[in-house]
Amino acid sequence: MSDYLIIALIGYLFGCLQFAYFIGKIYTKKDIRSLGHGNAGASNVVVSIGWKQGVLVALLDIFKAVISVLLIRILYKDLVQASYFPLFLNGIFVVIGHTFPFFLNFKGGKGTASTVGMLLAINLNLGLLSILIVFLSTVISDYIAVGALVLWVYILALPLFLPLGLDTILLNILMALVILIKHIPNIKRIKNKEEKGLRKAMKKKK
Repeated sequence: MSDYLIIALIGYLFGCLQFAYFIGKIYTKKDIRSLGHGNAGASNVVVSIGWKQGVLVALLDIFKAVISVLLIRILYKDLVQASYFPLFLNGIFVVIGHTFPFFLNFKGGKGTASTVGMLLAINLNLGLLSILIVFLSTVISDYIAVGALVLWVYILALPLFLPLGLDTILLNILMALVILIKHIPNIKRIKNKEEKGLRKAMKKKK
């Protein structure tokens, strides 16, 4: 049990590396959470600062999850060989740390890029497929939030591709519910046609 607590803690601390917040301070001297739709994530950086800065934040958020999960592969070889659970536990806690960072009063981003990073480190092919899924669903719908939600539908379908145990499946379901709740404001704005679309944000921030 202590091993799993350490695995979760490592993930959480990596997740707390809030690159959207830091980039926001560098480019605007403001807290990114006071701009756009109010969260510290790559999508809000795209909307509030520019697509180049948003891509940089997304890459950094992906990278922190990749490093965290790969670290668990090195430190806990025996656990990882026995089950996918330690990898998903660590990766999901990266997302939790990103979403609820302690030093920002637990108000961060929504963890889409970090989720992609987790998948890339767990299984490269499925991770690359997740990037394609997020890209296509975002471009087709014009909303980054839709891409994020479709990503978690994909994650819930992963037992079709990987021999995940019940513990991992339940963990993914719980995190998917958290992500859904976090996106309720976006869903309401999309319904009311108040959410800024990706194409409009990119055109404005060129």
